[in-house]
Amino acid sequence: MTEHPGREDPERLARAALTRVIEPGDERGGQWLRELGAQELMARLTAPRGAAAALPGATARRLASWRARAATADPHRDLAAVAAAGGRFIHPGDTRWPTQLDDLGDARPIGLWTRGRPDLRTWAVRSVAVVGARACTPYGAHMATTLGAGLAERGWVVVSGAAFGIDGAAHRGALAAGGATVAVLACGVDVPYPRGHAELIRRIAEQGLIVGELPPGDHPTPSRFILRNRVIAALTRGTVVVEAEHRSGSLVTARCAQRLSRHTMGVPGAATSGLSAGVHELLRGEAVLVTDADEIVEQVGDMGELAPSRRGPVLPRDLLDPVSARILEALPARGAAGGAQLARAAGTAPDETLAALYELHALGFVERHGEGWQLTRRAIQRPNAPRSGC
Repeated sequence: MTEHPGREDPERLARAALTRVIEPGDERGGQWLRELGAQELMARLTAPRGAAAALPGATARRLASWRARAATADPHRDLAAVAAAGGRFIHPGDTRWPTQLDDLGDARPIGLWTRGRPDLRTWAVRSVAVVGARACTPYGAHMATTLGAGLAERGWVVVSGAAFGIDGAAHRGALAAGGATVAVLACGVDVPYPRGHAELIRRIAEQGLIVGELPPGDHPTPSRFILRNRVIAALTRGTVVVEAEHRSGSLVTARCAQRLSRHTMGVPGAATSGLSAGVHELLRGEAVLVTDADEIVEQVGDMGELAPSRRGPVLPRDLLDPVSARILEALPARGAAGGAQLARAAGTAPDETLAALYELHALGFVERHGEGWQLTRRAIQRPNAPRSGC
């Protein structure tokens, strides 16, 4: 369901107009918006030049720039354009507004332009960001796809930026699993960027949500990409970084998530990989190492949503009682040993040693050799990892 532009209230119209005036993440603009309100701020920016009220602390250059933008803003046109694209405009105070974005303070979005049917507020409650390098390795793409699919299968919404590399792989994994995914763009929600992901963005709009701070038709800039990351971090319960160099924009998302007290996680890579160097730096700090969707959900999910315990395969020798295990360890790798010799080596009584040897014989671990006992071929071909202990 889309909003009818003719029914917009003054607050919505003013905020929609301001998305053409104030750049995303402008904290001074956010301060004025908070102190004056959207309608009063627009009124001051569109008043005749001689009658224009000053903005506290605004430079003449900034004020002139904003007034020029405000003069050409047409919120009715933009609201009609987003409605035609199958979307809507939401803002603080709207029933669809994800209130966790308010944690950004004066840097929170003026509003969000969305494209798609789902309710962003509902989806954001159970969402995880999966971000990473654009020029990722096949390993990184595989991990992002697997994590995206695994999270979607567990009922989590996968949020990313629709960029090449890790972002696109995470979105595709969620879509392939028939799950929910949100793309946060650094341009208008009707602008397919990057162009190589036009089909992917179309699929996300059909199955999930496209979200952006910029009004319809606006194009991205380098600074808008960086500022977009704060929305990804604030919108979600946690951020997972899959491959990132030291100067990666994905680390901006992760550090913003940390400042907002969100969970921060990283997928390890090869120690020699420059594409994983940024992730490893995060993991040396407060980020948590994760390798699959279960481990992510353990971090961001409700109490009790624990990842299954991880261990190697259970071997028959792991099921032995402590006495039998000690006696089995006491047997020499080659040759036979008598019962008295084994009792001394294992620190067990002769009678319990003999009883354990017969049990080990029945289980196929040892065999009689004259007056002594020796390991069977099965027992000799055992893993050399310790059975238990510290």
